[in-house]
Amino acid sequence: MDTTAYDTNQDGDGLAVVYSRAQVGIDAPLVTVEAHLGIGLPSLSIVGLPEAAVKESKDRVRAAVLNSRYDFPARRLTINLAPADLPKEGGRFDLPVAIGILAASGQVPLETLHRYEFLGELALGGQLRPVHAVLPAVLAARAAGRRLIVPAHNAAEAALVPDAHCLSASHLLEVCAHLQGTQALPEVSPATDVVEMFPPEDLRDVRGQHQAKRALEIAAAGGHSLLMSGPPGTGKSMLARRLVGLLPPLSEAEALEVAAIASIGGEPLDAPRWRQRRMRAPHHSSSAPALVGGGSNPKPGEISRAHNSVLFLDELPEFSRQVLETLREPLETGQVEISRAARHARFPARFQLIAAMNPCPCGYLGDTQHECRCTPDQIARYRGRISGPLLDRIDMLIEVPRVPQEQLRSGTAPDGEGSAAVRARVIAARDRQLRRAGQLNHALGSAGIDRDCALDERGHGLLDQAMERFGLSARSYHRILKVARTIADLAGAERISAVHLSEAIAYRRFERGGV
Repeated sequence: MDTTAYDTNQDGDGLAVVYSRAQVGIDAPLVTVEAHLGIGLPSLSIVGLPEAAVKESKDRVRAAVLNSRYDFPARRLTINLAPADLPKEGGRFDLPVAIGILAASGQVPLETLHRYEFLGELALGGQLRPVHAVLPAVLAARAAGRRLIVPAHNAAEAALVPDAHCLSASHLLEVCAHLQGTQALPEVSPATDVVEMFPPEDLRDVRGQHQAKRALEIAAAGGHSLLMSGPPGTGKSMLARRLVGLLPPLSEAEALEVAAIASIGGEPLDAPRWRQRRMRAPHHSSSAPALVGGGSNPKPGEISRAHNSVLFLDELPEFSRQVLETLREPLETGQVEISRAARHARFPARFQLIAAMNPCPCGYLGDTQHECRCTPDQIARYRGRISGPLLDRIDMLIEVPRVPQEQLRSGTAPDGEGSAAVRARVIAARDRQLRRAGQLNHALGSAGIDRDCALDERGHGLLDQAMERFGLSARSYHRILKVARTIADLAGAERISAVHLSEAIAYRRFERGGV
């Protein structure tokens, strides 16, 4: 490890090295802040590809140092942010720049600086303001074996990382006092276990729709994507919102990934619910950058914010075709890469897609209570907004018909099982999958399908007949096998039977022209 450099030559020049972290995608690369105090007219220049907010830090740092009762050197000051080809933005470098200036001028000791990394924006009075994307920096500092000093407002976020040695401060004076050994900064306490909080929506609140509830249970158990089609008001959105209540809580590693993405996106930390899965439901007017991420400094989009959770797209055909096509690659790879002329960012995007749509533009095709007024051409154009390759990547496609009026009357008994009972079966099925393959069924590759989804002669005959009759693609063939494997896991069966396979084939309604 390179220790802090400090040298005073015969002309009195000084050099100090301080460590900090930038933010590129979900990564936090190391930035070395070099502060050089030289001979010449008083000035302060920042080099190393700083953006506007970083260039403006010279004024914030000067005011914060003076208002903290330290001397601001009347010398030629040069701040280098290395590596020079890495873009730097935001106010996160204010604190390391101030510490570098004070260390180069001999006002704080340099001997221990190599043990620390610094993040924080400075107010003019010297107070430390919170910054975004602290969690990736905490993980990187832990891996590097250094202690990270963060603003007090970021302490709760830093506390999520176990075994990370982080210190919190509210003012520049507190950081200097710690480095001078006069008053130690408080160490961020690890986050305590929180009580699980589940969504108030219960599956029992949905009246009727037993087949749709069954499909939702299968989707939850295997992590499968699901598209529901039906007239307006049949409960498609209600069903989708209740999926989160069927899923187990996030593991610690999964929760850290989700929290890191939220930190990069500037979302506030919800500590009591940080291990609870969530649902992202963007409006159909959302643009492609809003969905997949983008910007001059790439930020995560909705599909990355739904990482390890659920992405719900209501009124699927109303999304622009360009937007929907951007989902194809993340559905297969579980990540999204955003390239710009000067930047390249990668964000994880392993989300569970749940979508809903009407069967036609007016919404009443096949409805028993309303007459559809759409022409065949209008229906074809409406459905054509969803491309075949995208449908091919959705595991399950079902109809959600209108519920009979007598089942909707108030005062009737709750219908079917509650979320707690279904969730117990989902967790048991997921445990079987993880013990067998180390992953959920929806993520099985070709080798995993050959190993875990073997069929007997009757099963092969049934699937071959379905392939020929319905014109299924090879991708659909594999998805049927993975859904059948999940159905068998819910039943506690070791092998896929014809009954499991028949039910899985039934969840390809679009390819049979039944919707």
